[in-house]
Amino acid sequence: MSSIKLFEEKKVRSVYNEQEEKWYFSVIDVIQVLTDSTVPKRYWSDLKKKLSKEGSQAYDKIVHLKMTAEDGKNRVTDTADTETMLRLIQSIPSPKAEPFKQWLAQVGAERIAEIENPELAQARIRETYKAKGYSDEWIEKRIRGILVRDELTNEWKQRGVKEGKEYAILTAEISKATFGIIPSEYKKLKGLTKVTENLRDHMTDLELIFTMLGEASTTEIAKNRNAKGFVENHKAAKAGGNVAGNARKELEKKSGKKIVSKENFKQLTESPKKKKLE
Repeated sequence: MSSIKLFEEKKVRSVYNEQEEKWYFSVIDVIQVLTDSTVPKRYWSDLKKKLSKEGSQAYDKIVHLKMTAEDGKNRVTDTADTETMLRLIQSIPSPKAEPFKQWLAQVGAERIAEIENPELAQARIRETYKAKGYSDEWIEKRIRGILVRDELTNEWKQRGVKEGKEYAILTAEISKATFGIIPSEYKKLKGLTKVTENLRDHMTDLELIFTMLGEASTTEIAKNRNAKGFVENHKAAKAGGNVAGNARKELEKKSGKKIVSKENFKQLTESPKKKKLE
């Protein structure tokens, strides 16, 4: 189970191993958080050489796992579990080291609790978005969207679609049929220039709703057609996106307003009072 954790608003890619019951964290991401290095890969390369020469046990326990990279592709990444990561942190001079150690311990405890009670995971997500300034109404739609997305990807996995590139292609197909543009074009429209910026975190309520409709429709169509493999699921994705796309066009026709918007997170969280003042 892959995930992205936040430490001081910075993303740390992680994978949870159900059998071992432990998290594995991207070493590169942790180094960037602790050092604010503009080239964390180079920092890690130098640190690896140092640890190797010292015969460090931490270096020997690095695990190579696939994680989603900045280009959206799954790439083999150096990762470490909590114990190993704590040892690595000792080799990285940083004022954030102690707070990060506490954060690692908290993440582990939260995951165990969330497995026993999934509602805790949703509560944590709500708190994260609320702290950023999102409205309760938007947060509920975003959480529902996450659940709908999980249902879709679980369906893809069971039907032989490969994670990474194939997931990205099918997602782009749904977006194209739903909104007329693929995610990369959508991010550009909204002025999102950072790879780490999540498009859905910058969507309006209606954009989230139609995203959900497209993905929920795709899941239903894939089930009803018993779609197998990438090709059949690609057709289901296009059909599911068309369901949402047709509904979007109908609403735009009736309301006289376009659904696809340039609005991003900052604009979404502005209060009506603030907008009037401006």
